[in-house]
Parts: sequence; C-alpha cells; structure tokens
Amino acid sequence: MSIDVELFPRRIQSIIKEMNLPSLRPSQEKAIKQGLFTTQNNMLVSAPTASGKTLIAEFAMLQTILEFKKRVVYVVPLKALASEKYREFDELYSKYFSVHMSIGEVQTQNYVKDFDLLLVTAEKLDSLLRHSNSFIKEVGLIIIDEIHLLNDESRGPTLEVLITLFKIKYNQIRILGLSATIKNKEELAQWLNAELVYDTFRPVELHHYTYLDDTLKFHKKN
Repeated sequence: MSIDVELFPRRIQSIIKEMNLPSLRPSQEKAIKQGLFTTQNNMLVSAPTASGKTLIAEFAMLQTILEFKKRVVYVVPLKALASEKYREFDELYSKYFSVHMSIGEVQTQNYVKDFDLLLVTAEKLDSLLRHSNSFIKEVGLIIIDEIHLLNDESRGPTLEVLITLFKIKYNQIRILGLSATIKNKEELAQWLNAELVYDTFRPVELHHYTYLDDTLKFHKKN
C-alpha cells in the first residue's frame, strides 16, 4: 500500500511515487489539508521529534523548485546539521535540482548564482543578505528548522532579526517554520502570520523514568 499521489502537485507526483511512502503521518496529512500545496501562506509545524516535519518541508521544497521555478533557502541552527542535511538532500534530489551549502568559510560551488536549494545557518544567511543579497529575489521559500531557538540567548537575536526581515522586506517569500518543542506555538504562529499545523503523534512511544540512588523508576501514564 502506498499514499495517494493525487494529493500532490502534478509536477512532483513522479518523485513522490519514487519515495514509495506507505502512508502519510498525521502532521503531514494536516499540513496538506491546511494548504501546504494550495496556498502560499506562511506555515508553522509543531510536532514531536521523528513525526515527519522534515518531509513536510521537502514537499514544500519540491513544489517551490519544480513547479514554481523558485529557489529555497533551508536554515538550520548548526553547521554540523547543515552538513548532514546537505548530504541527505544531495543524495535524494541532486538529479532533479542543484543542492548547495554555505556555512562559515565552507561552500559548495557558486551558491549565490547556481543553487536551487541552499543549506545555511542563520548567521551565514544574515551575512549573505548584508553582502550579496541579489539572489533573494529568486527565492520563493525559506524553511527554518528548530524555529523555537528564537528563545535561545545566543542564536535567538540573529534568527529574530532574519525572520523580521523576511516578514517586512521580503514578505513575498513564504516562511515555513519547524519545531518539536515550542511552547507558545499559537503566539508564534500569530507573529509569523502563519497557519499552525499542530500534532502530538509519536512513531515511537515516549516513556518517562527517573534515576536516583542507583535506582531507575518507570513512571506509568495516568
């Protein structure tokens, strides 16, 4: 059994078929129903770890690049995560479009001219926009992974300035935020002027234990 590819834009249906996904997870179904493909509204996805948030971002990324012929910028908090995502996306999608990365002094090819998908940290994107922002007019989607880091003392200010810049100066670019741990999701969605996709499904059940005095205690659900 596989998912109904008719749920997806025509130009990306063949890629979805190749993924051979057995089913959509609840957060993915909700995102599609709430306009992932049918609107260009900002969207905030709040769902547990491993619940399928990244694949939602990939769906939007595929549509933006292959159907709308626009570029995508994927923002992650750490250089190591950017490298991991770059390897993953390059392996999956390089036959369809160009995947580049820019983190610190490291970059893949001439990312400003040639990329379809660009992996960056918030700090690197801030630097790019200050020094060579001509590429931004061709960007249709910015994906912000771990968007809850807005509350982080060290990374939060840069991320907040970036998002504010996209809200005001580059408001033609769609914002897609992803988070597993955000508490004030409704407030953040309102600030982003975004559709909130919220789900609590976990593919693996979460168990709670405490460890004290060499004793591990399991806490049953009420």
